Amino acid sequence: MAVSFGLVGLDRMILPPLFPTMMGDLHMNLQDLGNLVGILGICWGVSAALMGGLSDRLGRRKVLVPAIVIFSLLSWLSGVATGLVSLLLIRAIMGVSEGAVASTGVAICTEASYPPRRGINQGIFQCCFALLGGALAPIIATQMLSFTSWRMVFLLTGIPGLLVAIIVWRVIREPATIAAPKADAAPRASFKQIFQHRNVALGMITLICAMTGVFVMGAMIPVYLQGYLKLSPQNMGFVASAAGFGGFLGQFSLPAISDLIGRKMAILGAFILASIFLFAFSQTGAGNLPLLFALLFGASMFSFGALAVTAGPLAAEAAPLGMVGAVSGLVIGAGEVFGGGVAPSIAGALAQNYGLPYVLYFALGGQVLGIVLALFLRETAPRKTGIDERGSAPAAAIV
Repeated sequence: MAVSFGLVGLDRMILPPLFPTMMGDLHMNLQDLGNLVGILGICWGVSAALMGGLSDRLGRRKVLVPAIVIFSLLSWLSGVATGLVSLLLIRAIMGVSEGAVASTGVAICTEASYPPRRGINQGIFQCCFALLGGALAPIIATQMLSFTSWRMVFLLTGIPGLLVAIIVWRVIREPATIAAPKADAAPRASFKQIFQHRNVALGMITLICAMTGVFVMGAMIPVYLQGYLKLSPQNMGFVASAAGFGGFLGQFSLPAISDLIGRKMAILGAFILASIFLFAFSQTGAGNLPLLFALLFGASMFSFGALAVTAGPLAAEAAPLGMVGAVSGLVIGAGEVFGGGVAPSIAGALAQNYGLPYVLYFALGGQVLGIVLALFLRETAPRKTGIDERGSAPAAAIV
């Protein structure tokens, strides 16, 4: 699952570092970049909300495997796009397939985890998104551009997903809650009951804040570094990769730390530190590449960390029995539609009309709002509360 989600990150995040080269060939501007990132995020969010619940009913593999195959094929199609309209359509459908992987993957990892280790297992699943998508995508893209075209980069990145889809079909097991219901089984929770736990609604808004930081930075940092700070493509790739390396560490470590200190404290601390690092990055010029790398590393680490804890263990622990996919899908869906979809589009408009520095202040605003929202979250970590609010049966009852 970690590898499959890493490939989702690679296919999703390979576009921004390629965009400065694509702009001339396809006659696009910064607003178009925001819209391309935004439409994928919106479709990802809608899909996550719907497909997570569908996987609760049909089974994880029946949703997950076709989704991996589709986004891999669409990566190939991105390489043959002839203009903005065709690329928007391709990225929209890609968002639908990738959203299914996100919410279904959270459910799979929750069901396979012993409750006190749920955070670290979710971190292992999620961290490859940042490693392949944020860290390696800028390096892969900019280095491959030195000997091939941006179209060939898209074509090559779609190949590994097809191999992973075969492995997923053979390895993933279905939870007992998807089997035929027994006569004495508890009735399935209604949609209204999903929101009885306040972390569901709060988690949806909190994730919007985290994803605003993650995806505004992911979409706009390459063009900010190359277009505003005037870095070379290779130096841009080096600095931009800090977002991925920091995100990898944050997505791995923060959920694990939240197993010990609690979900609420981990999310609150992550938003505070992300705000500090992002503000410092916005005030740093082009003359100090190591400092730019370090500050972007820190901002991304804690933004991705807040995202991982909120979308993973916090959402899963707020779910009624047998509805982990549905709740995870709702939380991820809201975060993606607004934080991963609308926010990059707004950032593109800010960059086009007011200048690239304003996109960093917009991302910073999302982190500051996240600090306020985190204060109202309810603690659910089993080691802090002494109980597993979802019950331990789904984590152990795998058929």
